[in-house]
Amino acid sequence: MQRELAIEFVRVTEAAAIASARWMGRGDKDSADQAAVDAMRGMFDTVDIDGEVVIGEGEIDEAPMLYIGEKIGTREGEVPKVDIAVDPLEGTTIIAEGRPNALSVLAVAERGCFLHAPDMYMKKIAVGPEGKGSIDINKSPEENVKSVAKAMGKSIEEVTVVILDKPRHTKEGSLVDRVREVGAKIKLIKDGDVAAALATSFPETGVDIMMGIGGAPEGVLAAAGLKCLGGEMQAKLHSKTAEEVERAKAMGVNDVDKALKMEDLAKGDNIIFCASGVTDGEMLQGVRFKGSKATTHSVVMRSKTGTVRFVEAIHSLDQKPLPFSDQL
Repeated sequence: MQRELAIEFVRVTEAAAIASARWMGRGDKDSADQAAVDAMRGMFDTVDIDGEVVIGEGEIDEAPMLYIGEKIGTREGEVPKVDIAVDPLEGTTIIAEGRPNALSVLAVAERGCFLHAPDMYMKKIAVGPEGKGSIDINKSPEENVKSVAKAMGKSIEEVTVVILDKPRHTKEGSLVDRVREVGAKIKLIKDGDVAAALATSFPETGVDIMMGIGGAPEGVLAAAGLKCLGGEMQAKLHSKTAEEVERAKAMGVNDVDKALKMEDLAKGDNIIFCASGVTDGEMLQGVRFKGSKATTHSVVMRSKTGTVRFVEAIHSLDQKPLPFSDQL
């Protein structure tokens, strides 16, 4: 993939972020999500790629746009053939409630490089570059916390683990209790485990490990970002029903119990990852509106070079209306 495409993908997440940010705190997560989807899909039509969505809004009968298998991009001439993973609005409840760390996210790779993850749960553990090589999804939370602490040269009491604030993690004797008992600090978040996984690679966030059960599609996106950042994620699909197992097999995941390493989730050295802040977070600022102007803050990363760029952009919405801007 040409590196010049990176800024084109930033334009895609910027559009989705601006569209959904209009709905911040309005209690309507569905409208916020739809605004992000519409804007992202419209902007993809301007990008010179032959793209196929492999992680998206659902299957063709579940999502009118950005569905799994949808062809996107101009698809004209000698353009790169790529697989695309998207989450137009990571944190729909976050935006509805006006909470921090809502993002618009996408990752792009050459064909066949992303796990085709079904819409089901996934057990995950993620660390930044300092913790790389010290995690094992098959080991206990206690063992992983101790191993990461040792790798990072920290005491266990100095390690911070971010965990989704869900009953599966907070009930008595579950993940939260076990991490507390080993002595580590915990940061509970309502939603947004892509942002949480990426935070492990930015020391200023104070996050060392992301751990717990979240969405499988988000796991692939997080792995793509961590691949660019030099971090590590391991995962296992967490199936609840026989139907989920069959769906996973239909998408090419024959062993649903397999411990998934980075190369299983996002392989190759030609991945581009982009995220734009929708609401303020530790890594990215949210969208700011003033009159006909919107200011966005984004990050774009390439696994081939390890380059991480932060992009601040001021958009003149009267001169350059977004796709579907009449719906904002």
